[in-house]
Amino acid sequence: MIKEAIILAGGLGTRLRSVVSDIPKCMAPVAGEPFLKYVIASLLDQGVEHIIFSVGYLHEQIDSYLKEHYPDLDYSLTIEDNPLGTGGAIQLACQQVRGENVFVLNGDTLFLADLPSLAAFHLEQKAVCSLSLKPMEDFDRYGSVELSSKGIVLSFKEKQHLEKGLINGGVYALSVAPLLALGLPSKYSFEKDFLEIQARNAVVYGLAQDRYFIDIGIPEDYQRAQTELSRPLGIFDKSWTLFLDRDGVINHEKHLDYIHHWDEFEFYDGVKQAIKIFARVFGRIVVVTNQKGIGKGITKLEDLQLIHSNMVNAIAEVGGRIDKVYFCPDLNEDSLNRKPNPGMGLQAKVDFPEIDFSRALMVGNTISDMAFGRNLGVKTIFLPTTRPEVGTNNPLIDAVYPSLIAFALDL
Repeated sequence: MIKEAIILAGGLGTRLRSVVSDIPKCMAPVAGEPFLKYVIASLLDQGVEHIIFSVGYLHEQIDSYLKEHYPDLDYSLTIEDNPLGTGGAIQLACQQVRGENVFVLNGDTLFLADLPSLAAFHLEQKAVCSLSLKPMEDFDRYGSVELSSKGIVLSFKEKQHLEKGLINGGVYALSVAPLLALGLPSKYSFEKDFLEIQARNAVVYGLAQDRYFIDIGIPEDYQRAQTELSRPLGIFDKSWTLFLDRDGVINHEKHLDYIHHWDEFEFYDGVKQAIKIFARVFGRIVVVTNQKGIGKGITKLEDLQLIHSNMVNAIAEVGGRIDKVYFCPDLNEDSLNRKPNPGMGLQAKVDFPEIDFSRALMVGNTISDMAFGRNLGVKTIFLPTTRPEVGTNNPLIDAVYPSLIAFALDL
């Protein structure tokens, strides 16, 4: 694992002058905190131990912030007295790197790349530089990157409208010695004078990672960051899993009874639209539902299977997705698979090994659902659709929304 990172924090922020001024771009306030705080957190959360800040414009503000808020952080500063370009800044910062490899990030971009995976890929390929690439749809603000089937960067395309493609997310794994051995000038563009040229030598690789990405370089995205980074539950992307209860969340419950047949199943308003939104955001969407009617013999298994098949198909028809439905017919409250016990969630992990419970949510309408979430170690969202009397201050509940579509529209 690579344990060091360079943050390029010397940007002038000229395109943000209409909304912020007289501060380095990475220090622009977002949801009440300097944007740099989110970038630092993304590194520390993934095991980075030493951070080199490449600073220039108004660097005293960054230095003061770090001394006050990160007194125990192992960090170094490299200061550009005159702008050196991205390449010169990285080259100068590399002099402070203690190991053979280092991550490089932009201080005005938050791309929550999977750094351990990027490091493993970089070392396996013996690359000089490996890029974390963000898949995007319907974009024209960024150039795109073309990859071979083996992950070699073939070319960097100029900005043009594309329906789908990969962009350079501004997160790199870099081998220090090969860079310094090139004898590049003290001032140059890392993108133009290093990446594009070295790509011709098949030593630059790319790894697609569909993680959260935002670049605050323009006022519109800076304002968007204010909303997205202020969410109480954090930010979500394809590395996250969404667990959903069924009755009272997706469809209307049948009071003191069970849904026995498809013609009794009624979606809540907006649910199909909500799950369409979820399909764009979450990597996995799983339904977990207790179904005692099967255990009691009053609901037929084939009828339940038809309900679930029709439910999944109806959601797919509008562009949504349910990856799998798990149900527990057990009457025994001690059954591992019966919520609030975590068995159905554990089975989902077996079927989908990429599920990470530290990156998962449970949405339900009962305290049992909330306890299921806690037993899995996931965050919880309560919908008071059928039990409005449940207090919102319950320690099992992380957030409350009136409906599934209300949560989806807040993403």
